[in-house]
Amino acid sequence: MQEKITIIEGPSPTFELVEEGWSTGVMEGPTLYGVALTHLRTFNGGELVERCHRAWKKQEAITLEYRDEEGSHKEAPIVAARNAETDEGEMLMLWVRLPDEEIELAFGYEDDDADDIDGDEAAPLT
Repeated sequence: MQEKITIIEGPSPTFELVEEGWSTGVMEGPTLYGVALTHLRTFNGGELVERCHRAWKKQEAITLEYRDEEGSHKEAPIVAARNAETDEGEMLMLWVRLPDEEIELAFGYEDDDADDIDGDEAAPLT
């Protein structure tokens, strides 16, 4: 049985494209894939990260199971995991491998007037 981390409630996860050096090795294959990061609130982030480590130690895959915004069942292989304590509680960060067309890019801009051409705020792109 394949290991899974399942999102059972809450909104659909959003993914941000990762363009770091380590992620290029994960993207190689017969189809175009990208590595994306999602942040999820959880009550047991440490245990979930440990499940990932146990699966990888046995050279097995572990996937993130979720529903997209249309309610369709989706799965994505998890390639890295980290847990962090925040003011809002535990935050699980999962790096997953997604086909390029499924990655939602979120652009954030600092308060830099030189880059702000017309004064509009940046919005997530899909």
